Order: sequence, then structure tokens, then C-alpha cells
Amino acid sequence: MIPYGRQHLDEDDVKAVVETLTSNWLTQGPAIPKFETALADYCGANFGIAVNSATSALHIACLALGVSEGDRVWTSPNSFVASSNCALYCGAKIDFVDIDLNTGNMCVDALRNKLALAESINALPKVVIPVHFAGQPCDMKEIRALSKQYGFFVIEDASHAVGAKYQEKFVGSCEFSDICVFSFHPVKIITTMEGGMALTNNSEWAEKMRMLRSHGITNDPEKMTEDSHGPWYYQQIALGFNYRMTDVEAALGLTQLDKLDTFVEKRNALATYYDKSLRNQENIAPLSQHNDIYSSYHLYVVRVKSLDSTMHTTLVTQLRESGIFAHVHYIPIHLQPYYQNLGFKKGDYPNAERYYQQAITLPMFPDLSENDVTSIVSTLIKHVDNLR
Repeated sequence: MIPYGRQHLDEDDVKAVVETLTSNWLTQGPAIPKFETALADYCGANFGIAVNSATSALHIACLALGVSEGDRVWTSPNSFVASSNCALYCGAKIDFVDIDLNTGNMCVDALRNKLALAESINALPKVVIPVHFAGQPCDMKEIRALSKQYGFFVIEDASHAVGAKYQEKFVGSCEFSDICVFSFHPVKIITTMEGGMALTNNSEWAEKMRMLRSHGITNDPEKMTEDSHGPWYYQQIALGFNYRMTDVEAALGLTQLDKLDTFVEKRNALATYYDKSLRNQENIAPLSQHNDIYSSYHLYVVRVKSLDSTMHTTLVTQLRESGIFAHVHYIPIHLQPYYQNLGFKKGDYPNAERYYQQAITLPMFPDLSENDVTSIVSTLIKHVDNLR
């Protein structure tokens, strides 16, 4: 079975993990700040805050920006539920902005129209979380301009997009956002087993996120409410969480980071080969790529335009029976039962729903070969033609 995604580990990765396992540091040690600095430097950001998942990073990013009960947060319905759950963890109200059907990303025109309406009824968001779906950055320059016009913060959910570029700069530079979040789950571009990181250029937000990832505790005398009792002393000054990354994970992240450019180059080469193999298929359309971006291609997604829900299920099943683990990213968040209980319903975001009915995620990872792609494409075309 060819999986839709898979990590690539080599001897350098194994050596780094073993060295850390046999060192004096397993949980909190020197590899964590090294990894934070290395990725921040790579992306062109001032600060990196490593945590145990991108979900945790999204949560503390919202808290660092002051999201609380009664605030509004908007994100894309075409994402994993973590992109919206982070707002609910803070007591905020969540809402969605429909997507561009051709890219899977938040539609800037839909955002602009929704903001104008929200301003007229005094219901503007405090934070907007655009999701760089499949590794392609959103139109961040336009989103940033809207954030300045309407006064909201921007958190980039770049869980898919480490190593991607927008207007020649790496995603994570935070040029057009306040905080950017990455994921290092094994199927992502680089892995730390589990793990994530928040990047920002704001020292105050960085310090708050560091504190929140570790129970809200500080050992900085300047932040304490009384004089220190001694070198062992600490104070809990906020309600934080155990969101820390381990030193073992960070050590793996450092060696994976050395291979990031190679991984993304391979993914782009595979995507180009997929595109060429599918170029004469009117019914099968890869997601569009904007000219001013360089995708990290976490996923390779096609839309099969003729599908209905029954045919969708049949096609994915047939591909898996043929040894290709096709998948679907994502079920629109607003259609999840929990969110329907919040008042969302079918029909609220028609582009996201139409996309969901047509989307097929095909295998994409660095060790995939062109022969694999040829086989995957021919099998896909055969099954699509049979369905028609």
C-alpha cells in the first residue's frame, strides 16, 4: 500500500535521537532552544517557541494575542478541527470564511465581504487564522492589508507549509502576520515525531507563549510578585499548560531541518510530474498554484469534478483496494456534529462543501518515485473513467 504521506528518516536522525537518549537531557535540555533558534533563523523570524503540537501552538498563540470569552475568531472551514478549536479553548466565538475552490485556501474576496458586513453590525473578529492548505500560502499581503483596515490580528496556520515561500520569503517570517504556527507530525514536511512551533517577531508575545507552554510558571525575578526565596524558586503567574516539546523531539527536528530544502524540492518535482501526467484530464484538476508562491506540497490534492458523494466513496475505496491509500482533506469543519450543535449547518460555506465532494488526496512524500506517480495516475484515471 502506498501511503498518502510518510516521514523520511536517515542515519543522522537516528544518531541525533540516540545521542540525546543517552545524554543527561530527555525532556527539557539544550536541543530545544537550538531547534527554536535554527528554525526561526531559517524562516527569518525573531523568536521560536517549540511545543508538543501545532494544536498547542495555535492555542497559546490565541492566548498571547488576548483572545478570550466573547471575542470572535475566523478561520477556514477547509482544515483540521484544531484550526478552529483553538479559539473555542479560549472561550471565543468561532466563524469561518469560505474558500477559493481552485486553491482550497481562504478566499480573500469572501473575507473582504464578510468583514464589511461584520463592521456594519459591530461584529468584527479579533483574530483571523488563514490556513496554508496543502502547503500553498494564502494571499497574505491582501489579508494583512485587511487586518490593518479592520483591526484584527493574523495567525498563520502553516501546519502544512514549513519550507514554503510567499513573495520570495519563507513562510514563518511573519512579515504579513503576527504569529505563524508549524506542525511536525510524521506526515508533515519535517517531523519531530509529535510537535509544533510558533514563530513571531514580537518579544512580548514570545515570552507569554513560553510561559503558557509550561504551566504559566516563571523563574524570572522581575515577573514575580515578591522577592525570590532562593535559586529553586518559581511562581505560577498565569493558568498555563503542559505543552512542552522534549529534547529528544527537538534533536530530531534539528537533523530534519538540515534536509528541509531537499524535501521540499523533491515534493515540488513530484508535483510537477503529477501535473504533467494529468494535464489532458478535463475531469481531474490539481489545485491551482499562484505565481508568487512556492508550495511545500505537504499534500497533492486533485478535484474530480464529476463526483457525487456515492461516487466519491467508491473512488477512494477502489484506489485503496488497488494499493493506493487515497484520502480526503478535509471534511469541512462546520459539518462536524460538534460544530452543528453550535449552529452551523450544511450550505453555510458552499465552496468548502463542493470542494469536499470532489477532493482526492494522492500520495506525496519525498521517497515516492516517478514510476509510483505514473502508476497512481493511471490507476486514478482508470477508476474515474469507469465511474463515468
